[in-house]
Amino acid sequence: MQTTHPPIIWSIAGTDSGGGAGLAADQRAADALGVHCCTVVAGITAQSTTEVTHIEATPPAVLQAQLDTLATDMPPRVIKTGLLGSADNVRVLARFVDRLRQQGPLALVVDPVLRASTGAALASAELRAAYRDLLLPRASVITPNQSEAVTLLGSAAPEGIPAQARALRALGCEAVVITGGDAARLSHHASLSLDWLDTPQAQGWLSLPRETTPHNHGTGCTFASALAAALALGWVLADAAVLAKMAATFALRHARAVGRGVGPVIARSGFALEPSLLPQLSLDEGVPVAWQTRPRGRNPGVYAIVDSAERVEAVLRAQPTVNTIQLRMKRPAGLPDGAWHTQLHDAMARSQQAAHAAGVLLVVNDHWQLALRAGARALHLGQEDLLALTPEDRTQLQAARAQGVVLGLSSHSLWELCRAAALAPDLIACGPVWPTTTKDMPWQPQGLDNLAWWAHMAPAPVVGIGGILEPAQLHAVAAAGAAGGCVVRGLGEDPSVMLPAWLAAWREGQQAASAVPVPDLPHPTL
Repeated sequence: MQTTHPPIIWSIAGTDSGGGAGLAADQRAADALGVHCCTVVAGITAQSTTEVTHIEATPPAVLQAQLDTLATDMPPRVIKTGLLGSADNVRVLARFVDRLRQQGPLALVVDPVLRASTGAALASAELRAAYRDLLLPRASVITPNQSEAVTLLGSAAPEGIPAQARALRALGCEAVVITGGDAARLSHHASLSLDWLDTPQAQGWLSLPRETTPHNHGTGCTFASALAAALALGWVLADAAVLAKMAATFALRHARAVGRGVGPVIARSGFALEPSLLPQLSLDEGVPVAWQTRPRGRNPGVYAIVDSAERVEAVLRAQPTVNTIQLRMKRPAGLPDGAWHTQLHDAMARSQQAAHAAGVLLVVNDHWQLALRAGARALHLGQEDLLALTPEDRTQLQAARAQGVVLGLSSHSLWELCRAAALAPDLIACGPVWPTTTKDMPWQPQGLDNLAWWAHMAPAPVVGIGGILEPAQLHAVAAAGAAGGCVVRGLGEDPSVMLPAWLAAWREGQQAASAVPVPDLPHPTL
């Protein structure tokens, strides 16, 4: 019988004789995410929970022998580095990374271990220069804390964490996560654990409520190794950082005292099933000062999406009808701005009047400022529209929400889910559940497994969208635990004919709720 091997990562790092950080923490993190970790010893430390008394770099020839032996049998998808011990070891590693990349794709996660949590220096000036010159240009992502970021940049370090991340990317690394183990203890941000994320997919503050424990030894190692494991499982950098944040925070929750000093964090599986561990991702460089929450919104059930006021009225004529309709209009080719805005406003006002009379919630997709002027009481924004909001726009939107306007947001990936969560919306769309031709997008289908995970983890009701063409699919969406399912083309020319079957499918699916199990981890969508 053919067996499927778990993805392989290599951790090239130091031993911790106290069993807290280094390769011990890396192994626990790899196990928590279900990947196989090959532990390559680059340095040996004599340390406990209170002190580091000796550091010995592995001789370069011994490091080379470990790498050569592993490469013939267990080549990695990802290499994660920790304590490297010497500039000579960095040079061995850099040459080996180049060699492996000639054979295929390889991600490199660099955790620049420059100082122990006990305060002991772990890197000489020569080693710091080797990091800058040889590892950063080869790194897929680096995960320094702020003091390590400043040390790597030297006198060229700019003010501010986001600027420091940009400066590090300018040295050649593809992505940077500046972790908040030190900087985020500033008094006015004491309630949040903040990491600055700067990746090709997303930028922003990744935040969670801070865990109150004196035992945090190995947190940085755990974060970097969990990120490496997530990359090996196929996640893109931004999503891998989200999973790493969740895994490291879960490890902090299970930290334990084992000596007289700072005890180790303990990574374990199950972190991705705890809704309180879903981070929030800021829209800009403004530092979050509080954890965003909001009372849970109502469940939409069958969520009809139409493209005109006439179609809104046609859905409302059905008996029984839906309780939520979205108006999503596309601009006709060649229509001037003035005529388009007039057409939009008239359609929104007419639709809102009809929906209000029927006691149905009308959601206007995009064009949110015009929608508010037309009297809309509910809005839906995609991620691109969300990122286009200015600070003044967000203030206006928040003011509308304070007056009871409902907000729905789209999400297709973990980082988009986290970004949506930061705005505490009333509804979060998860899609595409199945392949769709309604719009072009790069995302792979979420499937019912990811939809079930979204519904379990999101801080707001989740609606499935994308490729729902038959009532049986809507039944499955309800059975996955979603609060609603979007029907577009399935409404047909006469919604009053088609809606009874859709409504029946939804009711029956709700009775089979939880029939789709929530996976331990969702699957990647890019």
